[in-house]
Amino acid sequence: MEIDIRKTETNDFLITENITRETFWNLFKSGCDEHLVLHNLRKSNCYIPNLDMVALSDNRIIGHIITTKAKVVSNQNNEYHVLCVGPISVLPELQKKGIGGKLLNKSIAIAKDLGFSGMILFGHPGYYQPFGFVNAQKFGITTKEGLNFEPFMALELHQNALLTVSGKFYEDKAFEINEEELNEFEKLFPEKEKGDPKININH
Repeated sequence: MEIDIRKTETNDFLITENITRETFWNLFKSGCDEHLVLHNLRKSNCYIPNLDMVALSDNRIIGHIITTKAKVVSNQNNEYHVLCVGPISVLPELQKKGIGGKLLNKSIAIAKDLGFSGMILFGHPGYYQPFGFVNAQKFGITTKEGLNFEPFMALELHQNALLTVSGKFYEDKAFEINEEELNEFEKLFPEKEKGDPKININH
């Protein structure tokens, strides 16, 4: 399958939100909210247009990735600028074909060119380790609650770039979802049945 990757255009926004919804529906919770997170990230100050990308096959959008500005705050209240990866989505019927990997590799390359020190995400260690992601604990970075666990991962974009970065990780407020807003947003999409989550995530 020939895969092209390009920057997301405004006309692609609703398509990519729908792909995100298809990807995450009933995955970690009943229904999902990642499509609204994506929608809100694009309206936030954390948004970086060059790190909002789509994967295409035969001119059809089949996958998407967004990476946004985030920060690590030290115990001394020093702020370090890092990136937060995700959501990443690929149409369910086309998963496990390397599309997400191509999107991620392209994002890493662009993030390096933009001069960022590191990328942080919550994800499956087995999937992200081959791309160089490791437990964020290695860099002295915790969640904003002060926690570490295997799915909380970081990638150093340049040698020793995270050497002096340590503290608590804060992603953008767009990741905090209001249930009422979500219910209203859902009206823009085809009706789908909520079910039991496929993956149970307990940190």
